[in-house]
Amino acid sequence: MIEVDSLTKRYGSITAVNAITFAASPGQVTGFLGPNGAGKTTTMRMLTGFMPPTSGKAVVAGYDVFEHSMEVRKRVGYLPESVPLYRDMTALGYLMFIAEIRGLKDRRNRAMDVLERVRLVDRAHSRIRTLSKGMRQRVGVAQALIHDPEVLILDEPTIGLDPFQVLELRDLVKELGRSHTVLFSTHILSEAEQVCDNVVIINRGHIIAQGSPLELRSTLESGRPVIVRVEAPPETVLPVIQALPSVAYAEITLDGITAKPADVTIDPRPDIARAVTQHGWNLTELRSVAVTLEEIFLEVAGADEVGMPVEEAVETESEVAHE
Repeated sequence: MIEVDSLTKRYGSITAVNAITFAASPGQVTGFLGPNGAGKTTTMRMLTGFMPPTSGKAVVAGYDVFEHSMEVRKRVGYLPESVPLYRDMTALGYLMFIAEIRGLKDRRNRAMDVLERVRLVDRAHSRIRTLSKGMRQRVGVAQALIHDPEVLILDEPTIGLDPFQVLELRDLVKELGRSHTVLFSTHILSEAEQVCDNVVIINRGHIIAQGSPLELRSTLESGRPVIVRVEAPPETVLPVIQALPSVAYAEITLDGITAKPADVTIDPRPDIARAVTQHGWNLTELRSVAVTLEEIFLEVAGADEVGMPVEEAVETESEVAHE
């Protein structure tokens, strides 16, 4: 379980993370989404005890990350964006080394167990430098799993992978979500829609939306156009739909007839269905235009001013300070 309450991180005059509040539940994959530089990595570093927050509170696996940092680290598996691998070690040797650092017993069996979980048993004795990037990412996931943590925090795990490797890693993350609390960071919103049970969207250090992909989509579907397909000439059907009080306007499109609701609080589909059937036409399709997570992000982030991403600004200020 991850519980974040008004968590804030400032670097001098720059606020990288601004009073964010969210939760991630056990047995689920929570997507932590936003553009590059939105504050995702800074948040994850605070949750893993890598850096302290300026203010606010974060509880991971029942422990406060500031007051009980070592207890949190024992219960968290972390895959950073740049996986820290020793390329001249074998996959097995590297994982046994991580197990030794963690103070685990029966290190060889534990390393083989996690290699099996990430489907790399057949490459256990291969040197890491000979593995593909997708395999190296899976070794990184294995090191995060080596101590069987309650919480897994994965920072952009699919970045730089080819499409086949992305699919494999997504399947692995979904599988891990059944037995762990997983926080999955990405800037690819369509990816989160396929993997995550819940979504937290962050932009410029602020949380701007959260909920399940279905909830976010349903919220934005209110007032969206609907597609109508009828077994009748569109030119004949169009005036009937245009005349409905619940329809602001309608037009013939490649999808059929697209109708815009007269008000965001009104769903015109019952009226459309009733009118079509009263004319004796067969209604073959009546649906709202699909909303993707990309559209959701553009909708909720559209009012934000365009500027330097907060994490890039932090790096810039740090460089200036050292000059």
